[in-house]
Amino acid sequence: MQVIKKSIEGLLEIIPTVYKDERGSFFETYNKQLFEANGLPTHFVQDNQSFSKKGVVRGLHFQRAPYAQGKLVRVITGRVLDIAVDIRPGSVTFGQYEAVELDSERNNMFYLPEGFAHGFVALEDSIFSYKCTNLYHKASEGGIIWNDPELNIDWHVSDPIVSEKDIQLPTFKAYFEQILP
Repeated sequence: MQVIKKSIEGLLEIIPTVYKDERGSFFETYNKQLFEANGLPTHFVQDNQSFSKKGVVRGLHFQRAPYAQGKLVRVITGRVLDIAVDIRPGSVTFGQYEAVELDSERNNMFYLPEGFAHGFVALEDSIFSYKCTNLYHKASEGGIIWNDPELNIDWHVSDPIVSEKDIQLPTFKAYFEQILP
């Protein structure tokens, strides 16, 4: 298993060792000892899975403290462009984003610690899985509109399918004007 630090502090891409033969393939999605050795969390309390048709954009979502979540995300089938936006006030990369393509051929994973808004676009029909370090708490959920012009995220899709809920989310600037003095 290889762990790659991304350009924004705290974001990690995990590349598992995939063993293939005439029967198929095998790889570890979690190994406590290897995760500890690489500074990854080893205690996850909730697993989620979604199916998204090609062109679906989900996000940008997060949970506020004390219910903030770290997430370990991966694709079971398909391919997605996964997005993490730094929403940690005081961070040198506050308001910047990192994009990682996840696919079921490489079986790569992406770890986002607390303090990131998260979203993805399905580049093909995809089953998406994520492990969370904290339980979902509806009253603590928040979000930023996926197509915020100031964030200028390249979603690699021209005609996205976006939920009504996600279309109503505030811009990055509007959200932080509400909560920061």
